Amino acid sequence: MNNYETVFILTPVLSDAQMKEAVEKIKETLLSQKAEIVNEENWGLRKLAYPIKKKSTGFYQLIEFNATPEVVDILETQFRRDERVIRFLTFRQDKFAAEYAAKRRSLKSAANDARKETKSKEYKPKEETTN
Repeated sequence: MNNYETVFILTPVLSDAQMKEAVEKIKETLLSQKAEIVNEENWGLRKLAYPIKKKSTGFYQLIEFNATPEVVDILETQFRRDERVIRFLTFRQDKFAAEYAAKRRSLKSAANDARKETKSKEYKPKEETTN
């Protein structure tokens, strides 16, 4: 099994529920082919570098997974059939890219943990005492 990373752009005219449904359909395709999803990131609505199908923005989504090369062919066929996907790119990670991705995920999770910890330690003013 190889490490793969795919980034795809969904059309910006989708509602939030439709966008999540499209992503779930892609994930179901991967899982039905016995691929292991390692990481998933929603990069949100971003401006495109150039217009695609008369659209200047799109919803970006990243999925990292472990699978066989045949799964990538099936996934890309699914991308081509889905009219909600306006662009996609899938590539196999070499050992250095896989190490970098793991390091990036650990740093991101550490930052999220620190953010949650600071929220739990909210400032509480001292109560005034009267003498």
